[in-house]
Amino acid sequence: MPDANKDSINILDIKPIANKKGVGLPLFTARVQAGFPSPGDDYVENNLDLNQLLIKNPSATFFVKVEGESMSDAGIKTGDTLIVDRAVEAKDKNIVIAAINGELTVKRIWIAKGKVFLKPENDNFSPIEITEEMDFDIWGVVTYVIHKV
Repeated sequence: MPDANKDSINILDIKPIANKKGVGLPLFTARVQAGFPSPGDDYVENNLDLNQLLIKNPSATFFVKVEGESMSDAGIKTGDTLIVDRAVEAKDKNIVIAAINGELTVKRIWIAKGKVFLKPENDNFSPIEITEEMDFDIWGVVTYVIHKV
């Protein structure tokens, strides 16, 4: 049963991680200042493989494309790619992919006074209280968000 108050994820947009050899890119030792700029140096410390940095459980990790704006205040917007790890146990306040009555949605899990809620990060959307009547499952925990700046 579709709910206009939640964003959904099309099951066809879920992509498994390909088990291909990663590409190492240069990692510079100099830190980039977010405040007042300082002179950098050109010393390469090592190569950085984004697969090693971002994916802890390759066989349980998937990419998911986002459609909708219910998580925009958490920096998750339409077109973003989420890295979702199904091997990570969901905890209070994690951002998760949840299945509710057969539909996937991305929300923050919120546990309060013995009740479970899926909380959007956009004031235009309402939290979803999970009840015993619902077919509910945590599909995975969002570990990273990839989007163009």
